[in-house]
Amino acid sequence: MATRRPRERGVTIEDVARAAGVSRQTISNALNAPHRLKAETLERVTALIEELGYRPDQSARSLKSGTRRIIAYPTPVDDPANPNPLMGGFLEAVVSAAGESGYRILLVRPRPDQSQEQALDELLAARTVDGFLLSDILRDDPRVAYLTAEGFPFAAFGRTEPGQPQAWVDVDSVQAVVDLVGLLADRGHGEVAFLASSSGQPWMDDRRDGFRAGVRRHGLRGREFAVPGDEPARVVAATRELLAGADRPTAIVAGGDWLALGVYAAARAEGMEIGRDVALVAFDDLPVTAFLQPALTTVRLPLRRIAEALVSRLLRIIEDGVTPPSGLLLPGELVVRPSLGP
Repeated sequence: MATRRPRERGVTIEDVARAAGVSRQTISNALNAPHRLKAETLERVTALIEELGYRPDQSARSLKSGTRRIIAYPTPVDDPANPNPLMGGFLEAVVSAAGESGYRILLVRPRPDQSQEQALDELLAARTVDGFLLSDILRDDPRVAYLTAEGFPFAAFGRTEPGQPQAWVDVDSVQAVVDLVGLLADRGHGEVAFLASSSGQPWMDDRRDGFRAGVRRHGLRGREFAVPGDEPARVVAATRELLAGADRPTAIVAGGDWLALGVYAAARAEGMEIGRDVALVAFDDLPVTAFLQPALTTVRLPLRRIAEALVSRLLRIIEDGVTPPSGLLLPGELVVRPSLGP
């Protein structure tokens, strides 16, 4: 195996071609269209590229292709002292998927004096990015509306509205919660409750729809209650009231793992044990859920598959001018743990 040496300033594609005894086009194909080369040729040329430390002139490639090979990702606002654990995993998956296609991710966020549309407009005017990846899509999302009106490439983690580009990828939350309810039904639970936040987020509404569909499918008695705001104390208080009632459910479906944490606290306060006195299932598979006592049954988001699909769809728009005709739903991954009970 060739040993890679430090890159020499001024190593050109012609230098690599001459050293390999092939044409300049062969080197270009190895970098940009490897499928055009025989396996042995590709392996030999790639090894030599690494040995010589050759790197393409990105500015020249951008001039030729009309792209900068940069994708902007407007990051959601987060609290550094209490960060969203899923954010790091999603960002890692997106950076990896983009990098495999030769693109970089640029993290952006509006300045305090800017609207989201103004921040996007600033990037478009500067011509610094080829497209956008959006996440946390809300109803009537202003970012989606702006990029749609501008005709600028984007892909979205979350569903866009009819009449807007359908280059979105989402998790089939409805089916995932139907499956969770099915697990509870299989264990003999007849009275189940759904715990949600009253934020009105589309993904929470999808999970509620899944609960309703699951209850109907399995002939269970379903109850729903929503917690205003996102303060843990409110989640615990609302759940304690539910568990203390004479007609308390035997199982709870939490719309998110962070809500399930409040159920654990409420159960302890009422002298109850999760998995024994009340079954509990949830959604998201935050890292902490595997360490709870008992560990939480939940739905894992397939973040790597989501990121790969998003980048693939966006690059079809950027490079081929082809917008997918419909969105893509990916299944959630059920993670069964002891909180489900015997």
